[in-house]
Amino acid sequence: QVHLVESGGGLVQAGGSLKLSCAASGRTGSSYAMGWFRQGPGKEREFVAAISWSGGSWSDTRTYYADSVKGRFTASRDNAKNTVYLQMNSLKPEDTAVYYCNADSLRQQVVTGNANYWGQGTQVTVSS
Repeated sequence: QVHLVESGGGLVQAGGSLKLSCAASGRTGSSYAMGWFRQGPGKEREFVAAISWSGGSWSDTRTYYADSVKGRFTASRDNAKNTVYLQMNSLKPEDTAVYYCNADSLRQQVVTGNANYWGQGTQVTVSS
């Protein structure tokens, strides 16, 4: 089992920044892909970003982003801490959502939302 706990959500004005964290515990491994989804009011859950690492050099790290957040959000991970981060800049009111962290041994499962493990979510509210 893998347990994921998100933190860092809050209220911010449009144009501001927030950094989300997702700490993993349990049967984790640095080869796990981890990612972020979000669900806004009245909307379906959607992919935001994912990060994977093959276990080789740091240059093997791969990141993936939804078009709506490219250039504004950056995913990173600290394998020593089993933690993944989502730096969110230039936030917009439409970024308001509950943000969920997920993890799976298969990157594709993370990106498609079929990951085995999910956190409880953290609320991000962007005021205009």
